[in-house]
Amino acid sequence: MKAGGAWLAAGLAWLLGCAMQLQMAALWPAPWSAWLLGLGTCLAVLAWFAPRHAWALLAVGALLLGFAATHLRAEGRLADGLAAELEGQDLVVTGTVAGLPRESPDGTRFLFDTDRATWHGQPVSLPATLSLGWYVGADEDMLLGGPAEALRAGQRWRLTVRLKRNHGLMNPHGFDLELWLWEQGIGGGGYVRAKLGAVGDSTAKLVDRQGHWVDRARQDWRDAINARITDPTAAGVLAALAIGDQAAIERDDWDLFRSTGVAHLMSISGLHVTMFAWLAGLLVALLWRTQPRWMLALPTPTAARWGGLLAAAGYALLAGWGVPAQRTVWMIAAVVLLRQAGVRWPLHAVLLLAAVVVTVLDPWALLQAGFWLSFVAVALLVASEPVRAPLVPAAQGWRHQAWAHLRGGLRTQLVATAGLAPLSMAFFQQLSLVGFAANLVAIPVVTLLITPLALLGVLAPPLWTVAAWCATQLNRYLHLLADRPWALWQVAAAPPWAVLVGLLGGLLVVLPLPWRLRLLALPLVLPLLAPPLLRPAPGSFEMVAADVGQGTAVLVRTAGHLLVYDTGPQYNRDADAGGRVLVPLLRARGEDHVDLLMLSHRDADHVGGAATLLRSLPVAAIRSSLGDEHLLLQSRPAHDRCLAGQHWEWDGVRFDVLHPTAEDYSREQKSNAMSCVLRVQGSNGTALLTGDAEAAQEAAMLERDAAALKADVLVAPHHGSRTSSTPAFLDAVAPHTAVFQAGYRSRYGHPAPDVLDRYRERGIALVRSDGCGAWTGPPEPAAPGECVRQKQRRYWHHRGNP
Repeated sequence: MKAGGAWLAAGLAWLLGCAMQLQMAALWPAPWSAWLLGLGTCLAVLAWFAPRHAWALLAVGALLLGFAATHLRAEGRLADGLAAELEGQDLVVTGTVAGLPRESPDGTRFLFDTDRATWHGQPVSLPATLSLGWYVGADEDMLLGGPAEALRAGQRWRLTVRLKRNHGLMNPHGFDLELWLWEQGIGGGGYVRAKLGAVGDSTAKLVDRQGHWVDRARQDWRDAINARITDPTAAGVLAALAIGDQAAIERDDWDLFRSTGVAHLMSISGLHVTMFAWLAGLLVALLWRTQPRWMLALPTPTAARWGGLLAAAGYALLAGWGVPAQRTVWMIAAVVLLRQAGVRWPLHAVLLLAAVVVTVLDPWALLQAGFWLSFVAVALLVASEPVRAPLVPAAQGWRHQAWAHLRGGLRTQLVATAGLAPLSMAFFQQLSLVGFAANLVAIPVVTLLITPLALLGVLAPPLWTVAAWCATQLNRYLHLLADRPWALWQVAAAPPWAVLVGLLGGLLVVLPLPWRLRLLALPLVLPLLAPPLLRPAPGSFEMVAADVGQGTAVLVRTAGHLLVYDTGPQYNRDADAGGRVLVPLLRARGEDHVDLLMLSHRDADHVGGAATLLRSLPVAAIRSSLGDEHLLLQSRPAHDRCLAGQHWEWDGVRFDVLHPTAEDYSREQKSNAMSCVLRVQGSNGTALLTGDAEAAQEAAMLERDAAALKADVLVAPHHGSRTSSTPAFLDAVAPHTAVFQAGYRSRYGHPAPDVLDRYRERGIALVRSDGCGAWTGPPEPAAPGECVRQKQRRYWHHRGNP
């Protein structure tokens, strides 16, 4: 094999080695990575002395080096995590506010670079960067007043904090928060415990401005944008494009951008950084040509390349040096260095080198959708080029030249839309059918108008007004497209084989082949457009106890019907379990409607996500113990009360309501006492869903019909509180599995240790959502169910309770 082929093999092997390491559930002992690193280096050196086998030696050596280097990086990052014994303790931490603090009515969230910390007066080691909240409200034995002044980047503080290790919700096809925190280098999180000004409080601001000058400037510019632009949508877009503050864009606006396929334009992505580098290089070239001495000292093309690279790095730094921007800067740097060395590699080799450079610096980029979308987009454009592109002679005039450029732009957008569609469906389970029309307008408007104006507004603030007007007009256009009922195609998550076949179809449709061959792409992408859905057989059912933190949400699926029991909590004013967990989970499972939504009672950790679910998916009927005056029921006339004795059958599966009774509605009781208790019985077992029923309700159900409580799977009453799960109740239910839906380090202490002992004494298998994630399975004892956290275990994931 030629030298070029050997190096290509080495590059691919490096990427494969990195990818293999990212599949590890746990890290190996430290000596292994050192041995592999040494062995890989030896093989790479041997390749120079054995040219006949150079490609094989280089490939194996690069694979081992990629694996070992990633493993060593992971060891260092894992060592930076928070020690388990420091969780929940009052720690005094000194450090500096970093990034852009995010203010809300609940308080302020911010990153904190730690310098030193003490526990009971003794020094302790903490992660280099923490994610903290300084909230307003009650916290156990004290009231938190929030910061007395707005936090600014670069401020140095001494704070009393309570921390916990990184722990996110884990659901099928859900967002991996722990991976995101790992990649960002955030080793733990928590909240400021002390109230400013309280007697004996150690909280104090030590220095007003220290370092972090880029973050300080970004925060000043964000405040200036918000002061000048009154439209929150336009202000959010400008802040996102100028300084990389994606959190400035509201959730509804993000939904609009995703549904029209332009979300990639509204953050500092590779496209923006590349475009900025290209424009900066063009300006440097124009300026360089006006100075003969400069051209003699340094050729204009060289100056333009390095000027573009420096401008790209500066823009990425201004935008917060986010991971996507970093990847693009390293890619541009690799290309510039190749050109500077006089090397002219084919584009596929340049792309491979850029991918290697990116993974050397950030191997976890291989797990990000943006990495693959960026590289695949360029690769598709290269692959789709005809063998000989027709040239338009300059003599034909500017009209023909303009038409040629317009046609080229349309072709590029068409190739990107068609070729990336399978990848978008694989990553996001959706495809914007108006994305082509939206991007035709949005790409030039955002990259050539809004982004440059937003950046120039830093020097001339009136330009922000012009940029905001452009953003408003673009937003109106996007709304026109998004209002079409067919604007968004949503599909279930496809199996791996369907994804691979669909990606092959996407490549086939853009290759410069005869149309007869391109038509073969249609049957290849069909499994991705309409993936096969797995449904229980008639007479049986499947249940999913979602991981929603401290709250309850359970899906019950029969052959032809879907019941959702409770919808989890509301996390803050802008997020709830309906939007973060249930709607993505239902869509990934191919559910396009809910046959019955059962809300057990009015507590916020059971109905907090209901409003979002009702807005997002058609719900045929609601059954609950909520009063008719409840806000959730104001626009839902088809609402039934839960009443003991109600029963129905779907697809051979029987549903029985066991609580509350009509008498319970006639007297004043606390909300837990009104929990709807549902028993589901199929040919493959029985499940009992209990809401927050307590000891009195358990005793009442035992008195009415103890035999009706028998079940194989029990969703533990009241999350395992001491007020529930009485011995007599557990004896009557006699489940083989109990599922506890509770948050990690729940402030309520759920599930209580003595309650867990009560279950263990009876030989009942315990499933905790903080250690299991979402639990999925039939209720039969022969199939114990599946924990997402165990199935998808990676070394960066928190080892929670079993």
